[in-house]
Amino acid sequence: MAVPLLQIALDNTSFSDAVRTTRLVYEEIDVIEVGTILCCAEGMSAVRNFKALYPDKIILADIKIADAGNILSRLAFDSGADWTTVICCADIATVKSALREARPRGCDVQIELTGAWTLEQAEQWREAGIKQVVYHRSRDAQAAGQAWGEKDLELIRRLADMGFEITLTGGLVPEDLPLFKGIPIKVFIAGRAIRDAEDPVAAAREFKRVIAQYWG
Repeated sequence: MAVPLLQIALDNTSFSDAVRTTRLVYEEIDVIEVGTILCCAEGMSAVRNFKALYPDKIILADIKIADAGNILSRLAFDSGADWTTVICCADIATVKSALREARPRGCDVQIELTGAWTLEQAEQWREAGIKQVVYHRSRDAQAAGQAWGEKDLELIRRLADMGFEITLTGGLVPEDLPLFKGIPIKVFIAGRAIRDAEDPVAAAREFKRVIAQYWG
């Protein structure tokens, strides 16, 4: 089982705030997520700037495409994104159009599982050629006190059994990671747990330590 990657979610409202954290922790992380909030605030310039600063890192433009898959994914990839996201409620035609832009560039498309979705839809994504899904405990669900539960684990295992590469996100802290032991997770995303930590470097290293302990 491969060792999961560590992704930092940059849902800042300005590039200057986002890069301030990244400059501290870039050696500890594998994927830099230009989050939805940052993309809305700064546009694709944030993607271009992060790719210019960290060309050796995977850059994700988390724009949660719902329509115009070819146009929006092209904007992301032409700006330097290696991966981008399509929201799970998007029509399968949107998924396929984003994939058509990704493949010639050697890039990839993730399905963001925010909101309602079904395993029947997941079968369609696999048939279309999607490899990656992002299992997301939403920010609002976290605020309402919703914890990771057996239902989450069951769905994550089902997705893994279907052959998806799974990214996990949603207020993760290092103490959560053992819940997913034995599941082939591709990426763990940490946002506020690293960005807002008193010592962001130490926080990122703790994620890496736990990942190595259970998947190393």
